[in-house]
Amino acid sequence: MRGFNRRLVEKLWDLGCDLFFNEQLSHHVSFRLGGSVPLFIIPSSMEGFLDTLRLLKEYEVPFRIIGKGTNIIPTDDEKDFAVISTERIDSIEIHDELINVSAGMSFKTLCLIALEHSLSGLERAFGLPGSVGGAVYMNAGCYGWEMAQNVVSLKVFDGKNVITISPSEAQFGYRDSIFKHEKSLIIISAVLKLAKGNKESIREIMIDTMRKRYEKQPLEYPSAGSVFKRPRPDFYVGTAIESLGLKGYQIGGAQVSEKHAGFIINRGNAKASDVLKLINFIKGKVKEYYGVELETEVEIW
Repeated sequence: MRGFNRRLVEKLWDLGCDLFFNEQLSHHVSFRLGGSVPLFIIPSSMEGFLDTLRLLKEYEVPFRIIGKGTNIIPTDDEKDFAVISTERIDSIEIHDELINVSAGMSFKTLCLIALEHSLSGLERAFGLPGSVGGAVYMNAGCYGWEMAQNVVSLKVFDGKNVITISPSEAQFGYRDSIFKHEKSLIIISAVLKLAKGNKESIREIMIDTMRKRYEKQPLEYPSAGSVFKRPRPDFYVGTAIESLGLKGYQIGGAQVSEKHAGFIINRGNAKASDVLKLINFIKGKVKEYYGVELETEVEIW
């Protein structure tokens, strides 16, 4: 992977992509840690993004897609795959109560645009970090809301063509979708259904939601958000971890947040190995005391 085909590189430049070689993933994930990738690609248009996918497939270069990098823990080693960023794939169109939005759009920005058009349905998701594509990928959820509730249809790239799929075909589940299992399907855009509402009422709920976030979550530290899935509806992972006396427990630069035990934070210079050791330590303790197997909702690269 270190010696890229020169013709591939030139073709990517011709498409208007920005290329970064031996790029540290710590610059691109919210946890601010992780090793390097041999090639980090930023396409500048939707067409360039699709052509990049086709080119890497043609040259048999393995790759992964990154949005805002808010739910990823890259391990400390050098990667053997390229990474394609969706950060410039962020167009949006609004038709009455329908929003057609590209995968790279910031979810916070989407919420604010919906507010400007007095569209209700995303208020409880305000402050959700990451991109629209990331929210679809993991069926993100918070405060009783889930991404799947608003999805009407999705455009995805299947390796050859862009196709449209329905929410049922996306197989949404709790923090889950077909995209987590069928890596060849890449989210391009989503059509979301909202409802006309009162702008000030929408704004009030958004502000209330954001206040809950910064009062209860350690937003002042690098993290990947909530680390673990809830194993069942009545089992609160953060509460369980706190009950085991693990708030503030630290391995290297990784610490269980003293504000919310469901979060692991980077106290400064944490390595991915510190975070992964802490995750496994927590899993072991919860298994020992509660007999519950925890699963991570973060992606480990």
